Formats: sequence, C-alpha cells, structure tokens
Amino acid sequence: MNEMKKKILLIDSVHDIIPNKLSEYGFEVVNGVSLSLIEILDCIADFCGIVIRSRIIIDKALIDKALNLRFVARVGSGMESIDTEYCKSKGIVCLNSPEGNRDAVGEHCIGMLLSLMNNLNKADREVKSGVWNREGNRGMELNSKTVGIIGYGNMGSSFAKKLSGFSCKVISYDKYKSDYADEYTTEVQMDEIFRGADIVSFHIPLSYETKSLVNEDYISKFKKPIILINTSRGPIVDTKALVKALKSGKVRGAALDVIEYEESSFEKTNNMTKHEDFRYLAQSENLIMSPHIAGWTVESKIKLAEVLVSKIIALKI
Repeated sequence: MNEMKKKILLIDSVHDIIPNKLSEYGFEVVNGVSLSLIEILDCIADFCGIVIRSRIIIDKALIDKALNLRFVARVGSGMESIDTEYCKSKGIVCLNSPEGNRDAVGEHCIGMLLSLMNNLNKADREVKSGVWNREGNRGMELNSKTVGIIGYGNMGSSFAKKLSGFSCKVISYDKYKSDYADEYTTEVQMDEIFRGADIVSFHIPLSYETKSLVNEDYISKFKKPIILINTSRGPIVDTKALVKALKSGKVRGAALDVIEYEESSFEKTNNMTKHEDFRYLAQSENLIMSPHIAGWTVESKIKLAEVLVSKIIALKI
C-alpha cells in the first residue's frame, strides 16, 4: 500500500495511546477532531482508516467518498452510528472495543442497583437536609432475588459475573446466541424472564428490532413488579411506557444510565427538561439516573484504546 493509504483519521478525541501506538506501527495519524462533516467528506479519500466515537454518522454518503478506506474503528461498543452492512459490501472492516469497558459497565450496574434498592440517593439528600428517616429508607436485599439479563455479550456477562457474590439467581436471554450458559448465568427463554424476574437489566445494541422494545406491552408481560436497569441505549426503553409503569407500580424502580432524549453524539440531550415524561422521572424517588457514564471510567478509557489499537494492528494493513 502506498503512503497515502497508510493515513488514519481521528474523527473524535481519543486517548493518546491510539495515535501514539499507531504512529509506532508506521501509520500517519491525522487529528480531525475539529473538522466538520463537509471537511471530512472532502478529505476522506486520502485515508485507509478512521477512528470514531459518536460525533459523525458513518453512512453510505461518507463511505462512497472513502475510496481507500479499509477499516472503521469505534472506541466503545455500540455500532449504530455506522452502516456496517454497507461497509461490509465495500470490503471495509468495522471494529469496536466492548472488551475495554465491560468491567466498568458491570460495576456501574451493581452500583446503581444497590443505590436504588437501599435508597442511598434519597437517604443522602435527606440526611444532608437535616432529615433522619430510618423507616422511610428501609431497603431490599439482592439475596434471593432473580435477576434477568437481556443480552449476554460483553456487558451482560460482566454484570452477571459481578452479581455472583450476592447469592441471587441470574437468568439471561439472548436472541442471537445459544449454549452460552456459564457459572454466572442460566440460559432461558424470554417467557421465563417474564415469569420469574425481580430485576431486569438490558445489554443490547440499538437497532430497528430493539428501538422501543421496552414498551407498554412488553412491560405488561412481567408477572412481578420489576426493577428495570438500562445501561445500553436510551431509545430501547419507551419513556412514556416507563412512566406509566412507575405510576402503576408495575415497575417498582428504575436505574437509567441512558435516556431516549440523548443526541447521537451522547454528549448532550435534546432539551430533556422540556419533556413531561422526563420531568416525572426527575422527581421520582424510586428512580436514579446517570449521564451515559456506565462505561466511562479512568481505567476503561485506557483499555478501550488498547483493545482497539490491537485490533487495528492485527489487520496488517
């Protein structure tokens, strides 16, 4: 490959490990963080690879301009911002690095769940305001609860492993996998999760199949009131349906690291406070939220970069 085809464009800000290591392996790494989409389209033909997070959508229009592109590498797990099928048709390899932040996501799920079940956020606010309310903050134990995990990939399996010390029953369903049961989970069909789960955690990608998957009909199928955890993608859960279920008690509590009002970059929301359903969530005592940071740790930033670099180098371009 000539020198032009050895250039890699960084579209988003990433850990220094990525440009430094790629440079060591003979690539010319160009910082394109400040480039607009139009500017990227103008120069993309010069590059054999691009490294992204979520700022730019890698669609057919961009791919058609990328005449020498060999790979698209996403720092993270979700690939919904990349037209992976069209890339495949063009011989372009799509890479991601879910191995890098799976531990962070698993730990965040545990933290949110324990905080919710033990009223820690509520109790903290009350004590700091001078209220000492022990009975009003009586919690629940994970011991003996049944946790249903939807999607048993890197994130789901990490959460299951983290749960292994809490003496709870962990069951999981994955539409695209089978025979994956391990020491941390029992593989089941969705009917068993609807029937037995006390807690349900979602670890699935966003696609046309999963958008608004958790709607009013879906929630109605659970036999017991559930605690719902979503650290995957916001649009998987229909907020209006969640609010209705919280009001009725069908969902007894929720932990949301993601919400459907996020913009595609995940860096900001689409005026979330203007939405009536969000305002209800914001004042709910049986719900906690965080700003899409489940996989966002000091350690995961390093591991995400290291994993992705190793996959790029393995392509032997």
